[in-house]
Amino acid sequence: MTTQLWLLSSIATTAWVAYLILRKDSLAQFDQPAGQLFKLNTKAAQAESVKALKAINQRLRGNAANSTKMSMRERLPIMRESMDTFFASGEVDCVSDFIAVDAGGVPAEWVTAPGVDANNSRRLLYIHGGAFMAGSPKSHRVITSKLSEITDCTVLSIDYRLMPEHSRMAGVDDCRLAYDWLLSHGPKGEKDVSSLFVAGDSAGGNLTLSLLAWARDTGRRSADAAVALSPVTDARFVSPSIKDNLDTDVMLKPLASRMAKIPRFMISVAARLMSKHSTTDPVVSPLLGDLSGLPPILVLASDHEILRDDGRRYVNKAKAAGTDATFLYWKNMPHVWPIFYPDLPEAHQAFEQIEGFVKTHS
Repeated sequence: MTTQLWLLSSIATTAWVAYLILRKDSLAQFDQPAGQLFKLNTKAAQAESVKALKAINQRLRGNAANSTKMSMRERLPIMRESMDTFFASGEVDCVSDFIAVDAGGVPAEWVTAPGVDANNSRRLLYIHGGAFMAGSPKSHRVITSKLSEITDCTVLSIDYRLMPEHSRMAGVDDCRLAYDWLLSHGPKGEKDVSSLFVAGDSAGGNLTLSLLAWARDTGRRSADAAVALSPVTDARFVSPSIKDNLDTDVMLKPLASRMAKIPRFMISVAARLMSKHSTTDPVVSPLLGDLSGLPPILVLASDHEILRDDGRRYVNKAKAAGTDATFLYWKNMPHVWPIFYPDLPEAHQAFEQIEGFVKTHS
């Protein structure tokens, strides 16, 4: 009997692996159209970009050099500290005030640029990136300060629980708690929100898009619009650019390089084990869910990053479902390049597009 069970198990395992290898990618239909490409218009701006990119890439490579051979457990504290200090050198002048707050049980900070939201009712929830394992409101102040400035919103930047100390769903729950709290609380006290936006980058972009579907499905007040910078939309990590762009993604290559050694059909299995949650659940893979009836969504990505196709596929599927969604992309940019404002001219372009998008939907 034991031999028979072993044989049946082996046959089932072999059949499942064969299915994973041979199955057709049903999402390939959403790889086109490509979206709108942005370019710098002057040679002076192009030269400035080349110079800035060279300095940024040197910093990123130097930042990762000492940890590339470490285990993830050894690397994680270094990655967290690095993210919090990378933009704290005094080179970037954030004009906003930053005030710590308890957002319904979730640690957070209010980010308010000078002269913003005198009525205490225009709010933007920001969800930081960091591979669900790193990052904080502090690490993303360049982005949150600029968002407050250009949107006339007070930004609530949340410090959601991270893996591996907490489950993947703990971060999801924190975003939901903060969203509910933000509906009736501003920096000056309790007051219903008048204009509401949600934004996030990378892992935070994933949580942003997941939050939109949850608000729709539970009948909550919808955001007026949402912005996702280089978002993870498919937690199976199977979109073509995951491997195709590995060599050109300077920022994520140290973290994702080990994925290149894993057969494509095994990547989703590894992702399932890491997150301790089904990667086909739309809560963690927004791309796999119902994308109809969502607020207007703006997605930005770099043509040279591994998450390019995650964003592109999400927008094309959302548009097919009737949602107002836009995909903008830039060439040669690092992952979440707006965080390198004001050095990169393309970061200025990105914020200009976000500003126009938010104003259109205010």
